[in-house]
Amino acid sequence: MELKTPLYDAHVKAGGKIVPFGGYLLPVQYKTGVIKEHMAVRTEAGLFDVSHMGEILCEGKDALANLEKMLTNSFLNMVDGQARYSPMCNENGGTVDDLIVYKRADEKYFIVVNAANKDKDYQWMLDHQFGEVTITDVSSEYGQLALQGPKAIDILKKLTSEENIPAKYYHARFDVEVAGIPCIVSKTGYTGEDGVEIYLPSEKAEEMWDALLEAGKEDGLIPCGLGARDTLRMEAAMPLYGHEMTDDITPLETGLKFAVKMQKEDFIGKAALEAKGTPSIKRVGLKVTGRGIIREHQPVLVDGTEIGHTTSGTHCPYLGYPIAMALVNADTCEIGSSVQVEVRGRQVEAEVVALPFYKRAK
Repeated sequence: MELKTPLYDAHVKAGGKIVPFGGYLLPVQYKTGVIKEHMAVRTEAGLFDVSHMGEILCEGKDALANLEKMLTNSFLNMVDGQARYSPMCNENGGTVDDLIVYKRADEKYFIVVNAANKDKDYQWMLDHQFGEVTITDVSSEYGQLALQGPKAIDILKKLTSEENIPAKYYHARFDVEVAGIPCIVSKTGYTGEDGVEIYLPSEKAEEMWDALLEAGKEDGLIPCGLGARDTLRMEAAMPLYGHEMTDDITPLETGLKFAVKMQKEDFIGKAALEAKGTPSIKRVGLKVTGRGIIREHQPVLVDGTEIGHTTSGTHCPYLGYPIAMALVNADTCEIGSSVQVEVRGRQVEAEVVALPFYKRAK
């Protein structure tokens, strides 16, 4: 049975079209529709309910050592309040999940994991913990809202003082207040835009949702659903677990080398990654040049030979054309190459392009 986030009633009231996702009932879109929601985030601001994400605490004398062993990135040089993205590998080098680690203080880390993987991730951590460490699933205590878009920070400033908003990307302020509600404000997101993610007591989520929408009314802020969240992350070429990475796809194969520190003494999966050597597959961007929209799990061909498959695909509202990401044999195509994607028995022409498809102007 699907769970409800603390904002379920607010979504229904606002006319959200509810669908099951990651074990939760969430709005895929509102009456405004995906295109308007997507464009609001690119040009003004959008508000997302991401309370389905999981939160895990890792605390104790050996907390840092556990993170270094379980995750591919390194956390040795983090300052308090800093956030860092990392894959978590299995012994074969495949990806258990990708997640974000926040350093709250020495020996105290706050970890955010994907909704559908929360229980799997938590169990994985418990199964591989060692030494003096306590790992606790605190997901039920938190609601999470994502305020994203070029006007997001200005909207937030109406409800809190500037020192409560992190100055740098991938940093957070703990123990602050927004609209009088205690929360964590994190300069992160999954849209390719400026903005924040706000973690707060789940029982205060609806109060915060209403306060943000009211504060952003004049700035064009609207509630946004899963549909726009997906098209936005696609334009920004952000990988999604279960699509661009799985238990069988390594972080190196999907282009996450920046978050895999092979120089570390050890981490789970390191030996397997070393044994595999240079990845034989790579993630590429495809821009449709023919007619049609590409979706996931469709064969990618060069001169009739299959070289890989698509992992995500859609028509992107801001760019104005269909795109896809694909995993292909590493030596088969370069940026500028022409490929064909098989869509329901028909071949659609596409061009291999650099990722990300969209990058906001700084």
